[in-house]
Amino acid sequence: MKFLCLPGAYGSAQNFEVQFGPLAEEFKRRGLGSFAYSQGTHEVAPPPGWEDYFGKPPLYRFLDVSNGDAFETLRRLRHVPRGLNPEDTMRQLQGATVEEDWHQEAWRQALDGVFKTLDEDPEINAIIGYSEGAMVAASAIVEEKERCLREKGRERRIKFGIFIAGAPPLKFEGNKRITAQLFDEVGTVIDIPTLHIFGCDDAFLSSAVALFNVCDPRSAVMYDHGLGHIVPRDAENVSLLGTVLGNLVPKVEEQIKREMHFTRKDRREVKREGKLSKRAEAAQGHALSQGHGQGMGQGLGQPGQGFGGGGPGGVMRPGMHQRGYSHLSTTSAQGGNTSSDPTSGSITPAEVDFTVAMLRRTDA
Repeated sequence: MKFLCLPGAYGSAQNFEVQFGPLAEEFKRRGLGSFAYSQGTHEVAPPPGWEDYFGKPPLYRFLDVSNGDAFETLRRLRHVPRGLNPEDTMRQLQGATVEEDWHQEAWRQALDGVFKTLDEDPEINAIIGYSEGAMVAASAIVEEKERCLREKGRERRIKFGIFIAGAPPLKFEGNKRITAQLFDEVGTVIDIPTLHIFGCDDAFLSSAVALFNVCDPRSAVMYDHGLGHIVPRDAENVSLLGTVLGNLVPKVEEQIKREMHFTRKDRREVKREGKLSKRAEAAQGHALSQGHGQGMGQGLGQPGQGFGGGGPGGVMRPGMHQRGYSHLSTTSAQGGNTSSDPTSGSITPAEVDFTVAMLRRTDA
């Protein structure tokens, strides 16, 4: 596979290539893919006191927030009541003080930049994003799906997404105000296989889980590296993530082959009839069930069962949940049940703490 890599805010293609370097080298060593790096178009200066933190200038953002405050969201987070689920936390963070500079034209430019890169490199078929780049990547996946419905003959390019310390995709409301797409409002909006990498000490953990919640639960996999809002670079996490991706990529590639076979074989029937034939519908259903469903309900499972099977340590396999963490029904060492209402679709901070402790245990 070939991944398009998008950096976080105050990043650049050059700096992200260094930041992501240990993981990229591990993935290359295992023959899992190659990488192309991009960046935003809005040049920015780092916040005062952080001049040496983000790497060598020039630095960029995908969104034009030149009049904004780099730490405003973090300050607002301190005032969000504890115990909220990820979706309610995101609504609190958006609030009335959402950055007004995130206007429609700037956001369209950010997405158009991603699609321009895809058009220029036909080998790219997957995407990786960190922080703001993950939000852009998630939004691009949703936008590409919508464009393919609007534009005759356009085919989807992005088949797999990796989100590091991510955030849910954005959308425009009628007044052109940008809001996050949240599961309890829109349901599942990302229907391709995804890997979600985050740390339990991330101040924006709710944001990463909110992104996970809008992805297809049959093919969305979590990995907790136990740290903060970073790209993991330590040897242990790099090796474990190599194993996780080594389990995922072959399944994604097999799904791509099935989809390509279906597209070539049935395009003429779709064109002639204006809809799928019974045989085409059956072929498509088989491809989707094989690609997403096989082994997904196997719980911890064995290596090779479904998209989430077989990964060691920090991996949350799809069979352990239905949506977010909320469907875990486990008992803590103190004897108390830590699961929330199974209809709530979200997780509380107390569940995060307990679940993280579970994830850190090995399969042994």
